[in-house]
Amino acid sequence: MALAVVGQLALVGVLVALAVYGFPAADGEAKKSGDDVPRAKVDRFDADRAMAIARMQVKAGPRPAGSRTLRRVAERLRKMLPKGRFEPVPGHPGLRNIVGELPGTGPVIVIGAHYDTERLPKGFVGANDAAAAVGAVIELSRALKRIERPATAPAIRFVLFDGEEEPFRTDDFFRDALRGSKAYVQAHAEEVRAMLLLDYIGNKGLRLPREGTSSRELWARVREAAKAVGVGKVFPPGTQAGIIDDHTPFLRAGIPAVDFIDWSYPHKDTLRDTLDKLSVRAVDAVGETVVEVIRRWRDLPAAG
Repeated sequence: MALAVVGQLALVGVLVALAVYGFPAADGEAKKSGDDVPRAKVDRFDADRAMAIARMQVKAGPRPAGSRTLRRVAERLRKMLPKGRFEPVPGHPGLRNIVGELPGTGPVIVIGAHYDTERLPKGFVGANDAAAAVGAVIELSRALKRIERPATAPAIRFVLFDGEEEPFRTDDFFRDALRGSKAYVQAHAEEVRAMLLLDYIGNKGLRLPREGTSSRELWARVREAAKAVGVGKVFPPGTQAGIIDDHTPFLRAGIPAVDFIDWSYPHKDTLRDTLDKLSVRAVDAVGETVVEVIRRWRDLPAAG
């Protein structure tokens, strides 16, 4: 769950993460189903494979932090990442981030998502919160391994955060949730040059205006990349609510970060956040955009 902040004064609602499943549909079928996400004009990211990973997670059932189900799923996810390893979350026994990496020079770019689900409502499976995002992060690790990058390109680190959701009802989401991302930043902030967070990215009709706290320069790069791969419609101009999410600890540490999150997703935090609500085109649009962002990466200032 992420938390929305309006005007940086009031907290508005709670957020979930991302997960996804679907098959490509003809244009007419897509419009009829309410999914008007355009097709990317490049093919470097395998959205069907990302969807299969999302489906695996959702079919495992609810996956709250520390649960046996999440630990079993985590073993499978770790093996899918390059040089995949676990990093424990200090102060929270049983919680562990999953980390993979592609080589490069200097500070790393982190591409992340959270892989735990809400404890409530009971039975919540989190297709778009955030199984789809987890599938996308893992498939991005495969896609980015194949693309040509200069010898001076930065290393890419793929991080699946545990404990994003709050363990109990709280009036201070930053304090009580985001356990994996806060621990990661505390341990690795000096190693990171920028962070891309994927959250609600898999829903039909996906639209991603800039999340209100996301670094403006980095988000401008995202929109340029989206336009270049033919999915600019998914990233309209304008700004949505500010969200307290796994990118927030990075921002507070002075690291440029952006949150890919469709806060308008109507099924967030409900039992209706299921595979049938999601779109392979949406996941593909985000995946191809991120590949393009990394492919054309040029350094940016240390603060966003």
